[in-house]
Amino acid sequence: MSHFAFEQQLSDAVRMDSSLHLSNSIRRQSLKPSNRLNMSGVNLNRSRSASRLSPSLLSHPAKPLCRSKSPARRSKTPTRLSSTSGIGNLSNISNQANGRKSQGGADRFIPNRSTTDMEFAQHSLITDNEDTDSMSATDLEKRKLMEENLNPGDHSRILSFKTKAPAAKEGHLNNMKVLYSTGKPAAPKAANTRTVPTTPEKILDAPDMLNDFYLHLMDWSSLNHMAVALSAGVYIWNAADGTIVQLCQREVEEEYVSSVAWIKQGNVLGVGDSQGTVQLWDVASSKLIRSMGGHSDRVGCLDWNQHILASGGRDGAVVLHDVRVAQHQVGRLEGHQQEVCGLTWAGDGRTLASGGNDNCVQLWDWGGRDTPLHTITAHQSAVKAVSWCPWQSGVLATAGGTVDRTIRVWNTSTMTQLQSLDTGSQVSSIAWNSEYKEMVTGHGFSHNQLTVWRYPSMTKVADLTGHTSRVLLLATSPDSSTVASVAADETIRLWKIWPGMKEKKMTKTGKSHPVSMLAQSIR
Repeated sequence: MSHFAFEQQLSDAVRMDSSLHLSNSIRRQSLKPSNRLNMSGVNLNRSRSASRLSPSLLSHPAKPLCRSKSPARRSKTPTRLSSTSGIGNLSNISNQANGRKSQGGADRFIPNRSTTDMEFAQHSLITDNEDTDSMSATDLEKRKLMEENLNPGDHSRILSFKTKAPAAKEGHLNNMKVLYSTGKPAAPKAANTRTVPTTPEKILDAPDMLNDFYLHLMDWSSLNHMAVALSAGVYIWNAADGTIVQLCQREVEEEYVSSVAWIKQGNVLGVGDSQGTVQLWDVASSKLIRSMGGHSDRVGCLDWNQHILASGGRDGAVVLHDVRVAQHQVGRLEGHQQEVCGLTWAGDGRTLASGGNDNCVQLWDWGGRDTPLHTITAHQSAVKAVSWCPWQSGVLATAGGTVDRTIRVWNTSTMTQLQSLDTGSQVSSIAWNSEYKEMVTGHGFSHNQLTVWRYPSMTKVADLTGHTSRVLLLATSPDSSTVASVAADETIRLWKIWPGMKEKKMTKTGKSHPVSMLAQSIR
């Protein structure tokens, strides 16, 4: 009885009668406010444990989320489904405790009848009992040869306890081997590594964010406004005061917004959709300026070069739009065999880099040429992450998806590779910082992290974890101090990776200094 009393006391001691409360130090806000909230104020911050807000903006009733409408492809990765019965769970726990692995749900001590030769087993049991002592050596040799000829194969094991997997065909490539071999890179840690905050300063909820690797659904303007596309709608978050405005909404149920991009200076936003249309919106007045065609399928990426807007589509074409004139299409660049998923202009305003699902990067000289200047074919999967170095002219960084996982830095003047680094996981985006001479990359399975690299040594500064699903895109703030990461877990996290040098010096000395508009919003 004393033993049972002790167990009862132990059970009472470890019982948790109250729920865990997470820290509320990280401010959280939803990009789709619910009509149940008081909309008279702009303080929409929530605690981490608060539930997701409904998709309505002001007065519309809440609608249930429909995941089946997402255009993203379903994952081919097999999931680990846990047993729903108590016996199955206890069996798994018991196997783990004893250091044994499950054999596909079968008992390791019960032979597999389908792979057991029962007739040969019966014959062996009978013949083994025969007296062979009186047989001569010649007869024994003759009998052995007859057994080998009549029973070809290795029958040393009569009972088969496990079905062996069939041998793969010659030249077979297991695509899942790359997926399950992903991990953190083995890159050396940077010397004199500085301290980078490993928790985000703010979290924005982004319900209905499409989990599609090829789309560009977020951008941060020079006026400190963040545009986010959530399925069929576009929302503008003002980083200065935290207010949220819905800019537009697609009326047709099957349509969705596939890309957004701000003009370098101003309030004009380019919006690409699933129908191949590019729209220009005046965000200050929330008015549609114009709509431009040119693609036969969705527009996955946009990038501005003053008054020229480049758009990349699933049809493999890059269209150049002059937004000042009625006949807007001033160029059509066709060099990709599949969807264009990365697009960026160089600082000189002449060279355009495009990455595609055909594993290629094309370099274009916008001067009337319809053929690419150079083609990079070193990657082994889709190239979405393409970014020019802001302080070195002609230096381009590219990175591939799940199969490739490699960051490559190129000198486009001589087309020589300057750096190459296997990151261990899918790379979706690259952002540079001129002040620190560093870059940050967004990654997918299996750690879904942001990694800060020192350039040109390509040594690791820090890993920033927190997303529970793959990072889809990165965007930097106007002062380049903060990086926003949007992920398939339907959150946008703001990371203070590169605080200003002046701000750091003033913080150390303890002197007061004017705080920027961005700093007021995220602290």
